[in-house]
Amino acid sequence: MIRLAALLSFLFSFYTMHAQTPDSSWLRRLLEENASPALKSVLAQPDTFRYQLIYTRIDRDKNNKPSFTHYYLNVDKDRYFNPASTVKMPLAFLSLEKLNRLKKAGVGKYTTMLTDSAAPPQTTVLTDTSAKNGLPSIAQYIRKIFLVSDNDAYNRLYEFLGQQYINETLQKKGYRNTRITRRFVRMNEEENRLTNPVRFLDEKGKLLYAQPAAKSAFNFDFSQRNLIGRAYYDRDEKLIGEPMDFTTHNNAPLADLQRLLQSVLFPSSVPAKQRFDLTEDDYQFLYRYMSELPSESHFPNYDTTEFFDSYTKFFFFRAGKEKIPSYIRSFNKTGWSYGFLTDVCYIVDFKNNVEFMLSGNIYVNKDGVLNDNKYEYDETGYPFFKEVGNIIYNHELKRPRKHQPDLQSWKFTYD
Repeated sequence: MIRLAALLSFLFSFYTMHAQTPDSSWLRRLLEENASPALKSVLAQPDTFRYQLIYTRIDRDKNNKPSFTHYYLNVDKDRYFNPASTVKMPLAFLSLEKLNRLKKAGVGKYTTMLTDSAAPPQTTVLTDTSAKNGLPSIAQYIRKIFLVSDNDAYNRLYEFLGQQYINETLQKKGYRNTRITRRFVRMNEEENRLTNPVRFLDEKGKLLYAQPAAKSAFNFDFSQRNLIGRAYYDRDEKLIGEPMDFTTHNNAPLADLQRLLQSVLFPSSVPAKQRFDLTEDDYQFLYRYMSELPSESHFPNYDTTEFFDSYTKFFFFRAGKEKIPSYIRSFNKTGWSYGFLTDVCYIVDFKNNVEFMLSGNIYVNKDGVLNDNKYEYDETGYPFFKEVGNIIYNHELKRPRKHQPDLQSWKFTYD
């Protein structure tokens, strides 16, 4: 028994230290056989474009229970990419879970949440003009996160949760390679450890719950240095002739992001410890706003010339800003910054009874300089997602299925 435990421990250690996920030769072949010359050029340069892809095939049994088969290409937890706004997704999940665990009477996702300030450069939030009642809430922040990837909404969830709670909880769930260290506003490392006091009020303005300011004591492992590019512009717009150091930045490997999304879309498909403590109403709320388009939203209301429907939908749609077919929905979260683009999604086609998950990222920064706003998003990045998405989709259209999926539960009435 002792020898068996030792062997299992060794195998687990070997697995966790082995960063590179084995490639699927089938996935590489599928992409290369159907790729345009432009996509073939990208696929032939994995070190330049640092792309990673996970295609998750979903098969249903006679009772509509799904099973999942994952195919990987260049997926490596140690090949750093800046996750940008994709880290907003786990914060949305964690915020709903924390509300449920508070068990404070009258406090829920629609309850007014006021954010105060304990020290500079913290800021307060006492109103929200995007909300129907003009007041901020966890629900409204989550809506804005999924509809248009709102940065301030993320910052407010970060402050409600606290840096220590975020990272301890993700670690306990098994996401040991994910770390969330900072807001999306100019602050140093120490300032990001400090989070604001918040208050929850009822409809008459009576205090229901007050959460004090907090300081994180979480001990991050920054032993692996992550250097990107050949030069960068610093906060004072001075050109620094060396790679940009992302060692202490947010980190979320692609496999973790895929697993996080799967854990909420299909909770029973992952181990219990990886699930979030959410109510059925929480799940339905998340599904709706993960898939809603800016033109369908009234609170918030968006200028669709700026926030067009494919604004946060990269796979299939983003290149060219074309209209999304009414019978296709993407339940997803995207991120873009420093030349990195990422999309983690679940695609549903109600017309053809097709469903699959697809996660990917790419780095498009030809001159190797970061923070110069010269990235090839339109020329290379968005077309990469569009074409890869179409190749997988066309494969899914032709793929035989023993049992057709019943996808009615993924249909929602939008604003």
